Amino acid sequence: MPIPDFDPTQLTREQVLRALRQMDREGPRMPLSTVYDLVYRGRRYAPRAVAKLAYQLAIGQPDAAWPLPAGAATNRVLEQLDFTIATKRPTLANSPLDGDVAAQEAMQALYTGRETVPKQPKQAVKLEADAVSELAFAYSMPPSRPYQRAQALQELFISEARLDAALAALRRRRNLILQGSPGTGKTFLARRLAWLELGATDATRVELVQFHPSYSYEDFVQGFRPDAQGTFRLQDGVLLDFCRRAAQEPEHPYFLLIDELNRGNLSRIFGELLLLLEADKRGSAHAVRLPYAPADAPRFFVPENVFFIGTMNLADRSLAPLDYALRRRFAFVEMPPEFGPPLQEYLTGKGVPAAVVKRLTQRLTDLNQNITDDPDLGPDFRIGHSYFCAPPAAPAAAEEWLTLILEQEIAPLLDEYWLDQPAKATAQKKKLLAR
Repeated sequence: MPIPDFDPTQLTREQVLRALRQMDREGPRMPLSTVYDLVYRGRRYAPRAVAKLAYQLAIGQPDAAWPLPAGAATNRVLEQLDFTIATKRPTLANSPLDGDVAAQEAMQALYTGRETVPKQPKQAVKLEADAVSELAFAYSMPPSRPYQRAQALQELFISEARLDAALAALRRRRNLILQGSPGTGKTFLARRLAWLELGATDATRVELVQFHPSYSYEDFVQGFRPDAQGTFRLQDGVLLDFCRRAAQEPEHPYFLLIDELNRGNLSRIFGELLLLLEADKRGSAHAVRLPYAPADAPRFFVPENVFFIGTMNLADRSLAPLDYALRRRFAFVEMPPEFGPPLQEYLTGKGVPAAVVKRLTQRLTDLNQNITDDPDLGPDFRIGHSYFCAPPAAPAAAEEWLTLILEQEIAPLLDEYWLDQPAKATAQKKKLLAR
């Protein structure tokens, strides 16, 4: 029954919880805020949208306007009911990065990496045990900077034509796989393709996951997993959280990067979503019901602004080839080792002496040719250039730097390559390490 003179400050915690449950059922139709988040059980909600819905449910008027402005006035009502209001920090709900922002800031002293974003002043917030328990580590989102083609060509050891071909494949298929031997910069290129399409190094619209043999449908899509209290409950995986974020900004592209794509059991991970990966099966018109979802839950679809970029290491003999159902949904771009002029110019620009650059490129070129000619190996086992992309600042240390990489990283790999032919491995190492 309507309560026309209901005071918004008289909302109860149960009324707000009822609104949260309804918002969970309605999914991505409820937009997030741009300044504050209400954090509850590892999920994030727009505080004013929560308060408005709770108010409408309390007075029984679905079109009623929330009488208080967004920000401090609305936040105070919710905080008085022991809900956490956090300053905005873009993360995936239910991910290890989610949780209370104040707790994240308090943990910054444990982070020993380089400083990224300076701390911003924020209001004090109350900590909820269930949100704090999901905090895995302190995290600071790097600032977004403009990123253009000239910068990409300077960082990448590929030609402009090959870069354009990769971008064209991504735009055409929306699903791209970069494949090649170890150390060819596949993940490095994947991130920069996303940045080029975004025009900026925007970490909020690029997400990286890595597949492995234990990765499952429940991790990637949806399934029952234990919460902080040890109770199994239905939780969304990385893909659903990512698509929910993308659906809220249809005018911006979103990029999900899948590292080591072929290390996972892909049929097991993707399940029925193989259908939704197709470029012409995007959008709500192709939504499907997920196996674990309740009958009244919204159907799931992959938004049209979502792009997938995967990487594949072709040298791992333990991996099964991709099945044809998945393969035909992706475009493939080969990533060969690059020991030509681009790498040589890069190393010279970093102060590496010409003699060291010559030794490096000649030895690796010869080794890769021997690997390619070996019938038991082939081109998929060539050594990539990424091993040599971080030379020392002092030119005098370059010789020792190269020797240590060849001895400690490349030589052991050759022992693995020719495990059953130790004499051949020894001969190749002798050529590689000769002074």
